[in-house]
Amino acid sequence: MSTQLSPNEVTERIGQLCSEFKLPTVGAEAAPWFTRAGHPDALQTLLEVLEQEAEDRRQRRIIRLRRASRLPVGKTWDTLEHDRLPIKLRQQLDNLVQGDFVDQSVNILAFGLPGTGKTHALCAIGHRLVEAGRSVLFTPAYRLVQDLLAAKRDLDLPRALRKLDNFDFLLIDDLGYLTQGTQESEVLFTLIAERYERRSLGVTSNVVFSDWEKVFHNPMATAAAIDRLVHHSVILEFDVPSYRTGAAQLRLRDTGPGQQIQEVNRPK
Repeated sequence: MSTQLSPNEVTERIGQLCSEFKLPTVGAEAAPWFTRAGHPDALQTLLEVLEQEAEDRRQRRIIRLRRASRLPVGKTWDTLEHDRLPIKLRQQLDNLVQGDFVDQSVNILAFGLPGTGKTHALCAIGHRLVEAGRSVLFTPAYRLVQDLLAAKRDLDLPRALRKLDNFDFLLIDDLGYLTQGTQESEVLFTLIAERYERRSLGVTSNVVFSDWEKVFHNPMATAAAIDRLVHHSVILEFDVPSYRTGAAQLRLRDTGPGQQIQEVNRPK
C-alpha cells in the first residue's frame, strides 16, 4: 500500500507511525533531514520499515491479548458449524463478529440447552475481537463469582472490578448452571451494575429469564439484573439439537452396535 502513496502522504504516514511509537522528533524531522541530504526517495524505504514495525507490534499485541483472554483455543469462527444454525441466528452472529457492539457497550446474551454451540459462538466472536486488538476475558460463571467473593472478603472488591473493567468484552459462561447463594448473587449483581452502559458483557446460560430467581434469589435483584443486561443487548437463541448428542448418534450409526460392544469389551 505504501508504494502507492504520494510524497506528501508518505511524509504524513511516517509522522503518524512515529507518533504511535512515541518518536515525535523522528516523525517531525525525518522528511526535512532526508530531503536536505538529497535522499528524499529514501523516505519510502523508511516508511516500509516503520510499517513492518507496526505490524510486528500488532502481532505481539494479539499474542498477549489472546493469552490474557483465556479463550478456548479451538472455539474459533472457522471451527464454528454455521450450517447447523438457523438463518436468523447466523445473520446475528455475522453482524456481531464485526465488533461494533463493543463500541456501543452492547451485551450479548446466548440461551440454549447444553451442547447447542452457544459458548463456541461467543468464544468465536471473542477470538475475532482479539484479532482486531480488543481485550477479552473468558471465564466460567462459578470461577468469576469465586474470585469476586475472595476479593470482597479481602476488602479488595473495587480493585477487582477495576481490573475486569480493563476488558472490552467480558464473557461469562454458564450463568445459572449452579444455584448461587446470597453473597454470590450480590457480587454478581455488583459486576453487572458496574459494567452497565459502559462495557460489554457476554453471557451464556441454559436458564431462561423466568427462572433467574434461582440465580439472584431476590425477585427485585433478579428484575434489576435482567433489566440492565437486556437494555442494550442482542439476544441469541440456540434452539438447535445438541452437537454432542448428534455427534454420538453419528458415531453409533457409523460403527454399529456390534462395533460398540467390541469397543467396550476390548482390553484396556
